Order: sequence, then C-alpha cells, then structure tokens
Amino acid sequence: MTRWLVTRTNREFVSYLSRASSVSPALAQVLINRGIKTPEAVRDFISGGALKEPFALAGVREAVEAISSAKRAGTKVLVHGDYDVDGVSATAIMVKALRLYGLDAGYFIPDRFRHGYGFGPHGVEAARETGAGLIITVDCGITSFEAVELAEKHGIGVIITDHHEGAVPPSLLGEAPKVPPALAVINPRLSDPGGCNLSGAGVALKVAMGLGFPPEDFIDLAALGTLADVVPLLEENRVILKNGLALIKEGAKAGIKALKSVSGLDGRDIKAQNLSFTLLPRINAAGRISSAGDVVELLLTESEDAASQIASSLDRMNSERQRIEETVYKSAMAGLEAKGAKPAIVLSGEGWHEGVIGIVASKMAEAFSRPVFILSLKDGMAKGSARSIPGFDLHSALAGCREHLISFGGHKQAAGLRLRAEDLEAFEERIISVVQSHVSEFVPSLRVDADIGLTEVGFGLVNELEALEPFGEGNPLPLFGSRGLEMVSPRVVGSGHLKTRLRAGGRSFDAIGFEMGGLLETLGDTVDAVYAVTINEWEGGKTLQLNLKGLRAPAQ
Repeated sequence: MTRWLVTRTNREFVSYLSRASSVSPALAQVLINRGIKTPEAVRDFISGGALKEPFALAGVREAVEAISSAKRAGTKVLVHGDYDVDGVSATAIMVKALRLYGLDAGYFIPDRFRHGYGFGPHGVEAARETGAGLIITVDCGITSFEAVELAEKHGIGVIITDHHEGAVPPSLLGEAPKVPPALAVINPRLSDPGGCNLSGAGVALKVAMGLGFPPEDFIDLAALGTLADVVPLLEENRVILKNGLALIKEGAKAGIKALKSVSGLDGRDIKAQNLSFTLLPRINAAGRISSAGDVVELLLTESEDAASQIASSLDRMNSERQRIEETVYKSAMAGLEAKGAKPAIVLSGEGWHEGVIGIVASKMAEAFSRPVFILSLKDGMAKGSARSIPGFDLHSALAGCREHLISFGGHKQAAGLRLRAEDLEAFEERIISVVQSHVSEFVPSLRVDADIGLTEVGFGLVNELEALEPFGEGNPLPLFGSRGLEMVSPRVVGSGHLKTRLRAGGRSFDAIGFEMGGLLETLGDTVDAVYAVTINEWEGGKTLQLNLKGLRAPAQ
C-alpha cells in the first residue's frame, strides 16, 4: 500500500506568489514545494541562474597554483579517475583542461575487477610508469591517505578533487573529517557540508574554470556526471545540467553525437529523463563489463569515425550488461523470497557480477522501500553495493557498522562496502538494528505537489512546467492529484498497462498507467488519481495525456 503525501500550503500565500510571479497557482505550489518562495527566487530558478566563481570553492586556488607550478617545471600529469559516468566525465574535463593549459596530461581509470574503487597503489604505480610527477584525482581520493603518502615517497605530488564523504563523518568525530596530506584538497562536502552538492564532474569543471577556461567548453561533460550521480538538481547543479543539455542536444562533441546516434536519440528532444535511460547506461556499461578507458577517449576525441566505433562498442556492452543484470536480479529475488524482507535487505551470491549489483540494489530498494545491500562472494570476501531510501543516511549507517567492515565509502543514498564473508551474518544483524532505530515504518510514499481540478490542466500548465526542467533529484517531475474522477472505457493494453479516459467538470483527458492494469479489478467507476501532465505526439498532432502514478478509490 502506497501512502499519498499531498503538500498543502496556506492558500493566501500560494495566491500571493502566483500573482507576484505571474504564474498559475498550481505552478506556485510546485515552486513552494522546492523551497522557492519569493518572486525573486522564482525568477532566478526559471532563468536558470549562474555558476559561482570557481575560487569560492575551497581548495581550487591551491590546486590552480600547484598546476601552474607543474606547468612551469614541465611536469607530466596523470589524472586518476573512476569507472562510472561521473568519474569518466570528470576525467575527460580535467584532461582536456590540462592539455589546453599546456600540460602533458594522461589519465588512468582503475579496473573495477582488478583494482577496485578509488585511488590506491595501482594509481601511484601508473604515474611512475608514465613518468608523471603530479597526480590529480577526480571523483575519488578523499580517503586515500596511504596512496598519497606512497606517492610522496616516490616524489609525486597529489591534488585531490572529490565529492564523496570523508573518512570519518563529522558527527562521529566531533570535528571536520581529516583529509590526506595532498598539495590541495577540493571537496565541497568539506567546505559546505549542507549546501554544496556538486558531482565529481562539477568539481572538475570548477578547476577548469579556475585555470581560466569558460564553462561552456566542458559543461556538457559536467552535465553527464551531474545527472548520473543523482545529486540535487538545484542551484549550481541546475545551471550545469540545464546548459549542458542544450549542448548535448547540439551534439557539439563527436563522442556525445555518436552516443546519441546509437541510443536512438537523433532528432528527438533531449531531456534529463531520456538521457538516464539511453546515454548514461551505455557510458556506464564499459566500467561494469570491461574497462572504462575507452569512454574517456570517446569524450575527448574529435574524430567522428573513432567516436562511432567506440559508441557502437558501448552499445554492445550495454546489451550484455542487461543480460547479466537480469540473471543476478532473478537470483537475488529468489534469495529474498527464501529469507523474507527484513528492515534492511542483505543478499549475497557466489560470483554475482560486481558490475551490476548496484543496479540490482537500486531496483530492490525502490520495490521494497528498504535499504538494500547486494554483495558478490569470491575467495572468502564479500564486495557489494548498497542503496538507501529517502531519509536514511546510508554512509552514517555503515560508519556505525565499521567493526564488521574492511572498507566502505559513498553518499547518503548510495555506497560501496567490502567485508569478509564470515562477517556477513554479524553485519546483517548490526545493519538491521541500525535501520530499525532510524526508520519507524517501511511504507512507500507518493509525494503529490498539488491537489487540483481537471479544469486547471491544459497546455498552459505544461508550458509553465517546462520552465522548471530539468527534472531529477531535488527537483522531481511535478505530480498532481485530482479527486472524484470518472473512468471512461478503462481497459488493459500491452503488457499489463491501464488505458482509460478521466473525466470531471466537463473536462476529460486520456490517461495511461504503466504496469497498473491489475488495479482494474479493485477499482470502481470513480477514482482519485495522481499523475504527471504530458504531451502525446501522434501523426503530427499534439494532445495532452495524464501519465498515471497512482489510482485509488475516492477518499471518504
């Protein structure tokens, strides 16, 4: 049973903001829900705002000075990245900026299976092999004390740019987390723990700007990392994604143009939602199945032929990833059925593919509204990925289980962990206890932005909502609720989808509820509905359609 949470605000205030900002009451309520409560804030949000100057981010000035020193000394630089979308896009930004700045810059992307996550001895060895005297990490490094010390022993300087939680959360230490002894450390979570949520690619963009380059040179790459890492799409992240999407639509870079082609996006409008299901999985596929080094080349190359070849390879890898993911998902679901859904779901399997366990964890967390830990067993070790639910801080929870873990890292909503297989049972007991102490009930919720009548639905509302894009984390697709709607000619279509027409007050609209066909058996002719308002294009015409997110019998 899903709980509907309808946001309600004083009607007089909604009316005031509507008049003062020249927007509909429905849009005013949506904006208020996102913390935008003044006419000035409304104008800034709709216009998109602007990026802050780079040196406002702590550590950028020191990093730029160290990079300038390396340039004067003719020092070779190695950019150490990560194998996910955020990591490879951040790597491409940093490498391109350094080369434009006049440095001899290469890169190293660790292999998920041979090296694991993060900056470690393998990164230092890669720098030694290539003759690099400076390592710049992107999207990793904030907990790499030993690797920084090892690099120093070999006369290699290190600059860390990251956005993950520190080694020890401030709440546990009573002070700011300790950081590795690098030449410069840039991490927005350290300088502004509650207010700055840049992705790894966003941090790399700040360094590029600090070196004197306009953000437009890199913002499409930063948009990929920002969207993929599910950071809140507010403030600077909104600026990055909004402007980056415009460049992605143009296909200004050969690699992005080729990816759009193999993803079936040629000629289609570019939205955050369709990138999440097309471009991003293909970029991620390399790091999940093979090696992500080719993706950096794809994002850097100016050759359309080279870009086309790499993009086609990524497309094939993504198909293989989907097959492997389905196998692991079915196995995990069988394991869950055998042991039952506890407050925290901890599942493990021998040889489960490490490249897909994070996706499986995400699916199960959404389906069961519980934190999920999926671990692959090999040679007596358990290596896994975890995904959380809204309101539960996964990173802090893992910090409370550290006696059972070899290592862990990540964010509030997503994390990685490693432990001995023999400690799995003790870890499961501990994490269940932690979850129980913080989560009172495990009921999925559907947040409704505003309760409106069908008379308020129209192309004008759709056009207003478009000004709020891009939608995603922190700025979700607006959902509206309407009561007492008559269902006209409801039927099941396709593979269990509900198709109907909803009518009230002389207005009616086509509606589609994906995978909601089973509800027909439990509903009468009149319903309450939660939906997103969309435009359906067919044979050159445009009609409004309600994309159903929830249906129930009318509330008494």
